[in-house]
Amino acid sequence: MKGALSWPFLRLYGLTLLYFSANAILNVVIPLKGESLGATNTTIGIVMGAYLFTTMLFRPWAGLMIQTYGPIPILRTILAVNGLALLLYTFTGLGGFFVARVLQGVCTAFFSMALQLGIIDALPDKDRSQGISMYSLCASMPGIFGPLLAIAIWQAGDWPLFTAAMVAIALLTGGVGYTVQMDRQDTEPAAGRTKQATAIRKSFGQLVKNSHLLKCSVLMLGASLVFGAVTTFIPLYAGHIRGGNAAVFLMLQASTVVAARFVFRKKIPSDGKWHSAFIMTVMLILTAAAQAVSFSAAGGAAFFYIGAVLIGMAQALLYPALTTYLTFVLPQADRNVLIGLFIAMADLGVSLGGIVMGPIADLSSYSDMYSICALLGVGMIFWGYERRRRAAGSG
Repeated sequence: MKGALSWPFLRLYGLTLLYFSANAILNVVIPLKGESLGATNTTIGIVMGAYLFTTMLFRPWAGLMIQTYGPIPILRTILAVNGLALLLYTFTGLGGFFVARVLQGVCTAFFSMALQLGIIDALPDKDRSQGISMYSLCASMPGIFGPLLAIAIWQAGDWPLFTAAMVAIALLTGGVGYTVQMDRQDTEPAAGRTKQATAIRKSFGQLVKNSHLLKCSVLMLGASLVFGAVTTFIPLYAGHIRGGNAAVFLMLQASTVVAARFVFRKKIPSDGKWHSAFIMTVMLILTAAAQAVSFSAAGGAAFFYIGAVLIGMAQALLYPALTTYLTFVLPQADRNVLIGLFIAMADLGVSLGGIVMGPIADLSSYSDMYSICALLGVGMIFWGYERRRRAAGSG
């Protein structure tokens, strides 16, 4: 095998799978634990949203730190901190969960930026979307088995088993991560670091000034908000659905993500052109998914599970397509920093899915909340079309 499926990249994908395994369990256990402690949807949303909100804040600086100190010391440090965060879940309550989510968010900012930018820089143009898709696929694969394990642990009331799972994941991730070999880059001179730090600060203005980055970021922000609302509240909403099961829903969603990213990894546009019909179709799928989940409160489990498959399909296709497009159209000198900013918008969206939608669920219902997500999807369909018109006009 060669290219995105060569051995060095397969090893990175394996590390990715291990690293994100804990979240597949925690995404189910934390909402259920919070509800059992009497927490509101608002509180649960804040605890869940703290993870990627923190990731968003630290991600633009991650590339600078990695280049300054080298990938190996950074990787070993974050894996140690990540292990500490996983241990916090085993003996604390919601307050400790919040601290652990913040620590995990910091770690994920550095971990994901190091791997994704490494994949982008190492692969030729024609293989970029495939490499990004494979990374995302391995980050999603734990979602197939994680929810089933989480539900089994919760229903059995076996907290020692939860503790054992967290400890095992921390040790395995640390063991594999500590054996990864990367060529250390020379430490950049102080003047160079200052210049790059200034570029990071200026990059925030590019969200408005750069039309490519603006449109892709808004699309990703809106879609990620829907993804975040699903991740945070499906474990609680499933109990309101006739025949609904959160583990089955999340397993179907993750399985669809994995299957779609593998089957369509070569079909995702990787030519630097804006494919309006492709993006609009993906957003239409996401809109239908959110509405199906909303209607399942009245229509039953069939709509619930159809929504899971559709959400997985949209999730599988949108992120690799937008990220790959940006690698072509962003200025080379600022590309890594601006992509980091784009990924931060995806993190913000998922975080807002819990933080913003929690109060809406408290004030209305889960069904109404997902209907609002569907309306947001409709807006994103039109936003994708406008992006195509501007791209065509700019030649």
